Amino acid sequence: MSDTYQIELSLRTPDDTDEAVSAPLKQAQKTMGMVPNMYAGMANLPALLATYSFGYDKFREDAGFSSVEQEVILLAVSRANECHYCVAAHSTLADTMSGVPAEVTDAIRSDQEIPEPKLRALAEFTRVMSETRGNPSPAQAKAFLEAGYSETHILGIILAISVKVISNYSNHLFHTEVDEAFAAREWSAPQ
Repeated sequence: MSDTYQIELSLRTPDDTDEAVSAPLKQAQKTMGMVPNMYAGMANLPALLATYSFGYDKFREDAGFSSVEQEVILLAVSRANECHYCVAAHSTLADTMSGVPAEVTDAIRSDQEIPEPKLRALAEFTRVMSETRGNPSPAQAKAFLEAGYSETHILGIILAISVKVISNYSNHLFHTEVDEAFAAREWSAPQ
């Protein structure tokens, strides 16, 4: 990550005089009890934070995955994109809110095989979609569908990848410091 350009914009706060910046950060403070550093960076372009938040909420609400499956997808994309911040954040959410078994989260983090077959197929296909930029082979798609997923789920994965590109790339450029709330699951890409 040290060779990546670092944006020099300051992290924004809920006290910002620009309402377009302060309003979403105040909302984050209210709903999450904190303003994640990631949000504070993205707030420099309010449209970026708004697009991320809208897509993230739509993925969580409407993509047709269980909370465990959602976290597997978001963590798999963040791992494929080597986002230190989002791997830590989604590992924490997996542990504390989404009910993902620790061995599944740890397997994704360390790029190992997931023990549960359906979740393994989900993580593998998500990684394929991310790494091929949406060009899975027919055999890769067939394996995903045979694991019990649908073509509509493929579209849900596209939504998740889109949202994670916004957050992962922003974190790369800001070199976003992992918040205290996620520090126990800090992660670094293998060298």
